Amino acid sequence: MNLHSFLLKSRQDILDAAVESVQRARLEHYEKAGSDQIHQRLDNLYSLTLNALAERNLAPMVAHANAVAQERFEGGFDLAEVQTAFNVLEEVIWLRILKYLPSTEHAEALGLVGTILGAGKDALARKYVSLATQTHAPSLNLRALFSGTEG
Repeated sequence: MNLHSFLLKSRQDILDAAVESVQRARLEHYEKAGSDQIHQRLDNLYSLTLNALAERNLAPMVAHANAVAQERFEGGFDLAEVQTAFNVLEEVIWLRILKYLPSTEHAEALGLVGTILGAGKDALARKYVSLATQTHAPSLNLRALFSGTEG
């Protein structure tokens, strides 16, 4: 079975697990949104992942990530909240790949999924940081990401 078929077949299980993981992360804005909204957002991201895999085209994922960054920034979301949603979906997909696909397919499958979602995360972060630096947002503390920057 190819990766695209596997991911289509596993869609509901992956989304259910990803929604549970986002809920366990206790992300402020996602908790307020509720499980239906979380499911819809992850389902959209999953569809973009499937399409990028089928078409070998990252442009729709990057465009989506830019739009999400703009929307979430304006909504007062912390970048970490939004990145967590991407990370959770990627982790759940990776775990399914490792569990159900033959080991000979792991490297390519993980590489493809990582490339697709990584492009989304990269675009999201670049757009969010760009918006934050234009407005000097207090929620973006890059110093907290590096040790040795205190004082």
